[in-house]
Amino acid sequence: MTFAALVLVVKAEEVDALSDALLAAGALSVSCEDANVEPAAETPHFDESGESVWARVKLTALCKVQPEPGQLLLRACDLAGITVPIHELRSVPDEDWVAKSREQFAPIRVSEHLWIVPTWRAPPEPDAVNLVLDPGLAFGTGAHPSTRLCLQWLERNIAGGETVLDYGCGSGILTIAALKLGARRAVGVDIDPDAVRTARANARRNGVAGEFLEGCAPLTVTADVVIANILANPLKVLAPMLASRCRHGGQIALSGIRSDQASQVESCYSPWIVFAPPAEAEGWVCLSGVKL
Repeated sequence: MTFAALVLVVKAEEVDALSDALLAAGALSVSCEDANVEPAAETPHFDESGESVWARVKLTALCKVQPEPGQLLLRACDLAGITVPIHELRSVPDEDWVAKSREQFAPIRVSEHLWIVPTWRAPPEPDAVNLVLDPGLAFGTGAHPSTRLCLQWLERNIAGGETVLDYGCGSGILTIAALKLGARRAVGVDIDPDAVRTARANARRNGVAGEFLEGCAPLTVTADVVIANILANPLKVLAPMLASRCRHGGQIALSGIRSDQASQVESCYSPWIVFAPPAEAEGWVCLSGVKL
C-alpha cells in the first residue's frame, strides 16, 4: 500500500483550519462531506449568510503511507490548535495520482504581470513573470488566496537587491517569486524534507539560485524582507524568532491567517512591527509592516 486515507469527523468550526493544516503537514488532498448521512443523501443546511453548514463534517485526507499518517495528523492538529479527533486509516488502491492531481491545475493569473504556470502547461503570456511550478509533495500551488496575497505583496514591495527570508517555503513559490522580481538573495526554510527537495527542483526550473534549508538547520540570515505564509497558531509562536530575522527598517509579511485571527497574530508581533492595513481575499488576510 503506497497511499492511505485518514478519515476523521470534526466540528464544523474546525474544518477550515484543520483542512489547511493537513495540507501543510503533507496531505496530498483533503475532501469533506456531511458526517451524519451517506454522501448520496446529503442535504445541506444553510446559515443566515446563505452558506452551506453541516453540524459535523467528515474529512478524508489522502496521504503517503510513509511517513506515518498518524504523525501527519498529530502535526496538523498541533498547527490548527485542536485536539486530535477520533480517526481511522483506510488503504487506498494504487492509481496514477500524479496524473489525477494535474488535471485540476491550470495557469493562475496573480496580477497583470505575474502568472503561476504548472510545469506541464505552456505559459499563457510568455513575456510575463512566469513562476513555473511543480508542487510535487510540497504545500503551495498558488491556488490558495493567502499565497496569491503574498505574491501580490512581493510584487509591490520588491524593489531590487533585497535579501528575503521565506519561512515555511513549501514548494518554494515565494522564494522563487522574490528572486524573479529582483531580490538579490532569497532563503527558504521548511520543516518538511520533501518540501525542501521540491523547492530546490522548482528553483532550478525557474533558473534562480534560491537557498533552501530544513527547519532544523541553523538560521543566521538577517533579511530585508521576511515573509511567512503558514497558519495563525505557528505564526504566533514564531513571532520573536521571525521578528529577530528581519533587520531594523525591514519589511515583514504574514499570511495563512483567517480574517477573524488577524488581530491575535498582529498583537504577537506588535512589540517589533508597525503594521499597515491588512490585505484581504476570500476571508484570508496578509498582514504586513515595518520592523522598528
